[in-house]
Amino acid sequence: MTVTIYHNPACGTSRNTLEMIRQSGEEPEVVEYLKAPPSRERLVELIHAMGIRPRDLLREKGTPYAELGLEDQTLADDALLDAMMAHPILINRPIVVTDRGAALCRPSERVLPLLDNPVATFTKEDGETVGGYRA
Repeated sequence: MTVTIYHNPACGTSRNTLEMIRQSGEEPEVVEYLKAPPSRERLVELIHAMGIRPRDLLREKGTPYAELGLEDQTLADDALLDAMMAHPILINRPIVVTDRGAALCRPSERVLPLLDNPVATFTKEDGETVGGYRA
């Protein structure tokens, strides 16, 4: 199985997701998207693969979301994509892509259905235990 994670190592959810993938027996391609942002074309592909709209991928917390006026619901998808390309921190994470599909893995256990052999139980950094998922 091919697994790619668009990852921010400073994000606990992203770190938990990466560790769930690894404990499931996969070694993913890790794309630190703040250092190596996806192209606009790839970002559009990811959005389509996840079945969401660009607005659904926007991150507000700790980003220039408010100062850029992105709360304006009349902004076109192209304007939102332009903002994410100019400020990759606006791209919510982690995004995981496998042969089974793609998902924004918030919460981190959203990765489990994307894996062939998902970890049975996992304890997150904050001590929360998740599990019980079967492929």
